[in-house]
Amino acid sequence: MEEFIEYILQSGHLNKQQIDLITGKAEEIELGKDEYFAEAGKVLRQVGFVLDGILRICYYNNKGEEITKIFIEEKHLLFNLKNVPSTEYIQAATHCKLLVFSNQDWKEISDTIVGWESIIQKITNKSLAQKLERVSPLVSQDATTRYLEFMEKYPTLVNRIPLSYIASYLGITQQSLSRIRKNIR
Repeated sequence: MEEFIEYILQSGHLNKQQIDLITGKAEEIELGKDEYFAEAGKVLRQVGFVLDGILRICYYNNKGEEITKIFIEEKHLLFNLKNVPSTEYIQAATHCKLLVFSNQDWKEISDTIVGWESIIQKITNKSLAQKLERVSPLVSQDATTRYLEFMEKYPTLVNRIPLSYIASYLGITQQSLSRIRKNIR
């Protein structure tokens, strides 16, 4: 819980009463590797904060192939801005611990804490900027360049998540990724 409060305090100020309100609404959950936090076609009914582990946002293309769009590491917030059914899956790439708030509790926090929307807007803007930097690389680059850029953008992930997810993110086969990794060493 402390990690979440510290995360929030980077974008605004809260007093003890406000922190107690937030703390009282949060619940810690765990997701096993490959379990879903959100599924395509369903509305996300909770707000999540990643305490430990890595999630990935993925979808299926028109050929039925699974495509990894982005990875979400610790100290990131997950919520549905529009409250509409998702077109993507949010899946645990590793075992994960999350702090979750029901959408109703999140709204209550927002309605009670003056300036909460401003704090969340700052966090959202920062996250969107990071997401734009990290979104799946251009396929026009060669696979080795894409992998090197992946290692630069996600330095802590390479040895924590399955190679199949990295290959999917890069738009290459797992065999190609193995060859690239072997040639880089």
